[in-house]
Amino acid sequence: MTEKYDLHCHSTASDGALSPTEVVQRAHEHGVTVLALTDHDTTDGLQEAARAAEALGMRLVNGIELSTSYRNQCLHIIGLNIDPCQADLMQGVASQQSIRYLRAKQISEKLEKKNIFGAFEFVTKMAGNAEITRTHFADFLLENQYVNTQQEAFDRYLGQGKSAYVPTIWASLDEVVSWITLSGGVAVLAHPLRYNLSVKWLDSMLSVFAELGGKGIEVVNGRGTPEEIQVSRKLADKYQLYASVGSDFHSPDHQWLELGKLVELPLGIPPVWELF
Repeated sequence: MTEKYDLHCHSTASDGALSPTEVVQRAHEHGVTVLALTDHDTTDGLQEAARAAEALGMRLVNGIELSTSYRNQCLHIIGLNIDPCQADLMQGVASQQSIRYLRAKQISEKLEKKNIFGAFEFVTKMAGNAEITRTHFADFLLENQYVNTQQEAFDRYLGQGKSAYVPTIWASLDEVVSWITLSGGVAVLAHPLRYNLSVKWLDSMLSVFAELGGKGIEVVNGRGTPEEIQVSRKLADKYQLYASVGSDFHSPDHQWLELGKLVELPLGIPPVWELF
């Protein structure tokens, strides 16, 4: 049987709409046979997801998506096939979670200056034990009719340069790659062309990433056009990086980012799952 991979998705452990069990079940319904749950800066959903995957005869790859600051730019690095109990990774995750909590307080304070009150109480209640993300604030703004869509929340308030945007200094690139590597995992740059950075900038960054031990790049993702796939493939070739595939699924409402709804990897490029 040909395996169908999706190595980037989110659950209610971070900013996804479905529980880890529901994510696995939905992936199974869409034909995925190997799934990585990669919640933002947390591994809390992995045990539940593993139980659900075992019941359905799927393979679950332990994953995480870590934010990193590199040259004043926030990037997302996925860790695949990690040991979620490894001490360095656990310590790193704890520090990232502290940064997230502080950022949530600061975003709330900025919204209050715009006479928008109650955000912090809303997002903490909504997130529960999960990590608070900007998506939770977008949901708050939408539910309270300050905006008409989630995207408008980012365009008006939460996006870079907007009134409630909080520039955040995450762990450095070398730290994040190190945490993943020490946990036995594979470090992968997520959705490389979604940061709106020049190919020249990415080219420079990937040179450093590879030197630090980064092993992969997301060549196929939920929003990637054929042209973007070819650009990512060329970057992978240049730095001898393995190719990953991932929908970046968050919610059934985002039909363009659906589990398993991915084109095939280009021929002639080694897939990241060869490493685990």
